[in-house]
Amino acid sequence: MGRDPQQAESSHDVLKSKTSVQEILEVAMQFEKTARDFYTDLIPKVSKRIRYLVEELAAEEELHYQQFADLMKHPEIEQQLSQRIATPPSNGKFSDAVHAKDLGEKPDDQSILQYALSREQAAMEQYSALAEEVEPGPIRDLFNFLAMEETEHKNELEKIYYEVVHSGGV
Repeated sequence: MGRDPQQAESSHDVLKSKTSVQEILEVAMQFEKTARDFYTDLIPKVSKRIRYLVEELAAEEELHYQQFADLMKHPEIEQQLSQRIATPPSNGKFSDAVHAKDLGEKPDDQSILQYALSREQAAMEQYSALAEEVEPGPIRDLFNFLAMEETEHKNELEKIYYEVVHSGGV
């Protein structure tokens, strides 16, 4: 008796929709590294009125990268690394954000803030979704912590964006 092609396809789709925790962590590390490098490169290019913010974001992204690097070395999570979890719906936007956008040599504050907001939104959605998918423990704790951090960054950026764009300056 032959296999039902529809059933085979749905099994394939289910497998395709899953990824390992290790792959997720590696992409997240790359996302944070790209963000750190992006903000670090922006520091000399931005206006003085938002330079402090770009410096803070670069430092925060470095901290997030280091947290992932430390977690990957943690002996307690070794078993979880090969665990397969559902790929979150936000994964495409998050993966796209791994590649930083070139804003040119003299980006305006509004463009920088818009791009930073989109990155923070993608990270917030991704980390929140991942926290729901992984087993309780250090990985979930880190995803929950980072989701909250990214939410705070986004809220701060929105406040500054409003001041810059709608009020004529910080």
